Amino acid sequence: MPNLGFIGLGAMGAPMAGRLRAAGHPLAVYARRAAAAEPLVARGARACASAREVAAGSDIVFVMVTDTRDVEEVVLGDDGIAHGARAGTVVIVMSTISPVAIRALATELKQRGIELLDAPVSGGVTGAAAGTLSIMVGGDARTFERCKPLLELLGKTIVHVGASGAGQVAKACNQICIVVNQLGVAEAMLVGAKCGLDLGKLQQVLMGGFAASRILEVQGPKMAARDFNGKIESRLHHKDIHIVLDLARELGITLPASALAADMLTRLQDVGGARQDSAAVLSILEQFTEIP
Repeated sequence: MPNLGFIGLGAMGAPMAGRLRAAGHPLAVYARRAAAAEPLVARGARACASAREVAAGSDIVFVMVTDTRDVEEVVLGDDGIAHGARAGTVVIVMSTISPVAIRALATELKQRGIELLDAPVSGGVTGAAAGTLSIMVGGDARTFERCKPLLELLGKTIVHVGASGAGQVAKACNQICIVVNQLGVAEAMLVGAKCGLDLGKLQQVLMGGFAASRILEVQGPKMAARDFNGKIESRLHHKDIHIVLDLARELGITLPASALAADMLTRLQDVGGARQDSAAVLSILEQFTEIP
């Protein structure tokens, strides 16, 4: 049984690390807030003082931190994985970050004899706790097969989509579908409200036809109830859709729907909605109407 490391114990990382530990794997953990590691330590995990220390005792290291800069620091920083890992170690980056950055990290680690898989996820905190995430993986196919049994502890749909960076590209496509659809749901709710419909009933009937989607199912009731407590914090979708737009610029293509959704999310950040659920894009649309 391989020794595992897990770096990043936030809303997603903590339940994912917990599932690995529950399967009996020796687990070393590191989080910027030491208190975040305490529940896992109570279940037998070993707390470390740095990412470097985690890597020194691990065969496979999982990374689940927020953004590109955080991943780069965790992997290549002075106390990063690269300075503690031995040749043959595998690093699995499950964060959603730039495809360009992940390829650069993979190249740097490869020169040190360390393999990197980019394996971003979809499914939210509920999926992380239940082990039902969708995991899209880029990197060496043999390394993927070696690590797949571990990924199966975390996800239900696990697909190797291509070479290094492909996982992040697939996640970018995933986020296009989510964020653009989210704006469409908000617009539908706005029209319904303007016309005096019961938004709960509207969401119910829309779910019975071709308009049905996971976003309508999850976000529609939040919009109807104006419950914008941060389950899927808008700052994360804001980050992700800008990764999409950066990728589009590199490819020389235009994504008008994604650009509009990004603008709505930026407006939400500007009015202090970063920690609100992304369903709060409805409140931005309402600013252009007379709905109280």
